[in-house]
Amino acid sequence: MTTAAAPAPPSLTSVFVRLKLSLLRNGLRQSAGRTAAYITSVVVTVVFAAVMLLGFVLLRGNAHADSVVVLMTAVLALSWAVMPLFVPSGDETLDPSRLVMLPLRPRPLVRALLVASLVGVGPLFTLCIALGASLALARGAAGVVAAVVAVPLVVVACVALSRAVAAANVRLLTSRKGRDLAVLSGLVIAVGFQVINFGAQRLSRAGGLASLEPAAAVAGWLPPASAIAAVGSASEGDYAVAAGQLLLTVLALGALLLWWQRSLVKLMTTPDGSTIGAASASGRDRAGTGLLGRLLPGGRTGTVMERSLRYIWRDPKTKAAWITSLAIGAIVPIFNVLQGTGSVYWACFASGMLGMMMYNQFGQDTSAFWMVAQTISTPADAYAELRARALALLLITVPFTVLVTAGTAAVSGDWSALPDALGVALALLGAMIAVGAVASATFPYSIPQDSAYKNVAPGQGGLAWISIFGGMVGAALLCAPVIGTTIYLHLADEESLLWLLLPGGAAYGALITWTGLKLAAPRTASRLPEILAAVSKG
Repeated sequence: MTTAAAPAPPSLTSVFVRLKLSLLRNGLRQSAGRTAAYITSVVVTVVFAAVMLLGFVLLRGNAHADSVVVLMTAVLALSWAVMPLFVPSGDETLDPSRLVMLPLRPRPLVRALLVASLVGVGPLFTLCIALGASLALARGAAGVVAAVVAVPLVVVACVALSRAVAAANVRLLTSRKGRDLAVLSGLVIAVGFQVINFGAQRLSRAGGLASLEPAAAVAGWLPPASAIAAVGSASEGDYAVAAGQLLLTVLALGALLLWWQRSLVKLMTTPDGSTIGAASASGRDRAGTGLLGRLLPGGRTGTVMERSLRYIWRDPKTKAAWITSLAIGAIVPIFNVLQGTGSVYWACFASGMLGMMMYNQFGQDTSAFWMVAQTISTPADAYAELRARALALLLITVPFTVLVTAGTAAVSGDWSALPDALGVALALLGAMIAVGAVASATFPYSIPQDSAYKNVAPGQGGLAWISIFGGMVGAALLCAPVIGTTIYLHLADEESLLWLLLPGGAAYGALITWTGLKLAAPRTASRLPEILAAVSKG
C-alpha cells in the first residue's frame, strides 16, 4: 500500500499576491466610505490614464514627441521615488518590518514583494503611461520590439525604485519623523503645482516644446526614461544607441533589486535601536532646553515662548502648518516676480501667511489647555500668556518677512521699493497678530490629533472659517492707514518720503499688536471654560 505524495507547498510569490488581494478586500469591507473612496480613486486614475494614453497617441508623429514622452517618464519615475517618503502608509500590507520573525530568505522575498507590488492602481497607471509613451515613438519592426521590452521594464523599474526607497527608509517612515513627512505631503503637492505652473509659463515664452530638447537629451540616458528613449532610437535605426539605453535600464533595475535585498537583510538582522535613539534624543533635548532657556527671557515669558517653539518643532500638525506657511509665503511672491506679474509688495503675502499662525493659539494645546488655564486668573496673566506666544511667533516671522521682502526686491531689481514694501509688510504682520489674538479668544476650535488630514473637529468648521477669513478682512482694515499712506505718496510723486514707511510701518505694527493683545487678554481670562471645551473636542 503506497502513501499519497504530499502536495507541493504554494510558491511564496503566489502567497504574497493572495495576501495582498485579501487584505485589500478586507480593508474595503470595513466601511462604505472607504469603499466609495477607493472606487472613486480607481475611476479617476483610470480616466486620467486613458486621457494621457490618448494624448500620447495623438502626439505620434510630432517632431517633439520624443522630448515630451521621455521627460514625462522621468517625472513619473521621480514620483515613484518620493512617494514612499510622503505616503508611508500607502501600502502598509507590504511593510517588510512585519516579516522579520518569519524564516524567509532575501532573494525569494524580494521576488514575492515585487510581484505583489505590481498589483494596484499605481502600477496600472504607470503601465498606461509607458504604453502611451511607446506608442508615440514606435515605428517599424525595430521600434515595436523595443517597445515590447521597454514597457514592462519601465513599470518594474518604477515599482522596484519605490520599494527600494521604502525598504531603505522603513525605520524613518514608521517613526514620528515619517508621520511628519506624511503630513507635509500636501505642501509638496502645492509646491509642485507652483513649479509646474512656472515651468509652463516659461515654456510658452521660450519657444514651445523645442526648448525641452536639451533636458530630454539628458533624461534619455537616465533609467528608466532611457528605456522609452530606446524606442525612439530603434525607430530611427540607431540600434546600438537603443541597445545601450535599454541596457542602462536593465542594469539600474538590477542595482535597485540588489539595494532592496541588502536593505531587507539589514532590516531583518539589525536590532531596532529606537530605544537607544530615543534616550540619546532625550539627552539632546535636555541639553537644548538649558541653552534655549538661557537665550530666552526669564519668568513666564520665556517659559511660554519655549513651549511655543517646541510645539513648532515637535507637534506634526503645528510643524506642517509652519513649514507650509513659510514655503508658500516665499514661493508665491518670488514666483510672481519671476513671471513678471508681481512687484516687491507681493512680499506682504508672506506676512499674511505667517500672521495666520497666531490664529487659534489655544487649539494646538487641545485638552492640555487646562494646564494653561490653571495659570490664568486675571487679565494680566492672560496678557502675559498671549504676549509670550506672540513674541515666539515674531521671533520667526519678522526675520523671515525681512528675508522674503529683500529676496523679492533682489529678484525684481527694484531695491528702491524695499523700505516702503517692508514697512507695509511689517504693519500687516502686526495687524494679523493682533486680530489673531482676539480670534483665538473669541473663536477657538479643536485640531484633531488622530488624523493627518483633518485640521478642524467635526461641527467646528464654521468657527474656523469665521476666525480665518474674518481675521484676514479685519487685519486688512486695520492696516488701511499704512496702505493708504503708501498709495498717497505714490500718487503725489513723493517717492523721497517713502522710506519713512519702514520705521512708520514697524512702529504701527508694534502698536496694533500691543492693542490687540490688550483687547484679547480680558476676553481670554473670562472665557477659559468655553475655550477649554472648544479645544477639547478633537
